Amino acid sequence: MDDAAGNILASLGRVHLVDLMASEGLPSDSYKMCVSTMMQSLAQYSAVIIQLSPADGALLRSGLDSARFFFHQRGYNSNEAVHSDDSREWCKTSGYYVDHQMCLEMYDYRPGITATDPNGEMELPPSGLPDIFSVLGKVSRDILDAISFSLNLRSCAFSEILDNIPLRSQEVSSSVLSACCHSRPSFEGAHQHNIASQDNGHLLMFSEQEQQIDKTLLTLVKPDRSGLYVKDLHGRWILVDGDIGPHDVVVYPGLALYQETAGYVNPAVHKTEADNIHGCMFGRCSLMFKLMPRSVARLSGSEMRAAGHGVDAQFQVPIPVNDFMQTDHFSDQLFPKTEPSIHTEQDSASFNSVMNKKKGNARTKPLPPSKRLRLEAQRVLKERVQDIADKKGIKLRFCNLKECESHIQSLDSPCENTRTEIGWPQGVPFVHPHDLPNKAKLGFLEAYEPGWTASQHEMELSFTESS
Repeated sequence: MDDAAGNILASLGRVHLVDLMASEGLPSDSYKMCVSTMMQSLAQYSAVIIQLSPADGALLRSGLDSARFFFHQRGYNSNEAVHSDDSREWCKTSGYYVDHQMCLEMYDYRPGITATDPNGEMELPPSGLPDIFSVLGKVSRDILDAISFSLNLRSCAFSEILDNIPLRSQEVSSSVLSACCHSRPSFEGAHQHNIASQDNGHLLMFSEQEQQIDKTLLTLVKPDRSGLYVKDLHGRWILVDGDIGPHDVVVYPGLALYQETAGYVNPAVHKTEADNIHGCMFGRCSLMFKLMPRSVARLSGSEMRAAGHGVDAQFQVPIPVNDFMQTDHFSDQLFPKTEPSIHTEQDSASFNSVMNKKKGNARTKPLPPSKRLRLEAQRVLKERVQDIADKKGIKLRFCNLKECESHIQSLDSPCENTRTEIGWPQGVPFVHPHDLPNKAKLGFLEAYEPGWTASQHEMELSFTESS
């Protein structure tokens, strides 16, 4: 993210997928530039445009045509399955659903589940969804790999929280591909007539501008017309699909990625406005792929700690994905409210201040000794220990502090070989230095930083275990 902090994008970033695909050996200049542009766009606008190959672009356009026909030929039936707000069903949706409040129809394609209609018969979906699911799934993983590169994480850092490729026997995909249709005139008219004829005589009006934050890792959207808005760094609504080409998809991050990266990649706050479809008989159709963490995984931020990033307390406790999906999250709890800025210089300064805060560079007063000690330990982990592990081909998997207090007394503990290989100091639990007691941090620093002493940093050796 260092490169991203120095360059302000005048508009939403646009990157060719082929330039984001990693290869063996040293990263090329074009790869580093594209990753930097993507991360800069995600930081400023919470979205980026990715250009696919002509063949993949043609497949998506064909899928959109099929989706338009699929929804157009359906009549409105009040007995149709209604979109459920039950968070426990997050990885079980499949087939046709209706969200009356948003005037939205959708067909969910989820590998591992066979969709059926209300009569229990197999439902014929829009064509091409399996192929599109495969393409967008691969694209989203390439983007995740680029994000891991920008954060200095190990290759395939997110693989442990993703579905198997391919799915194993009896497995159901956590990720889902949705064909969506907003405000189809025939559906909207029938829906309004149905509501107006209810006994209470009230015509209920629902807002189509409700703000949303997806609980995904990434969301990829291919629309047939504009209408998707995302809030930028300053809280302004930005139309992100107003200028997309035939091979382009819009990509924005979700809450699961925010959690797994310990807050380093903010989720997009978005809304859809279908106000430009007057005279259109099909409504606004789109294909939406949601890359989700697998239901049995845990979001822990462990890869961020292993890479030496500072991890706030709220991200240090691993949370099962199922619990995460059933927890309410609100945007005003995630981000401070900001006033829109009208001057480019102010925008640039505001952006850089946010980036500096994330990197721990914004200092208004001297840090207390315990905080400085923790930062020193994290720096040494990143600059010394990780380098040793990389050269030996070792992937660092730190222990839990309480468990490892017994490990260091045993000759056959789970972490014994790793500690020996990387020269971990005797008597210091094999946990991330961020979580070590202060005295153990001192032992860690003295082992890996030649000439380091507490007195050089004006720190006392009498730190308490609770500080």
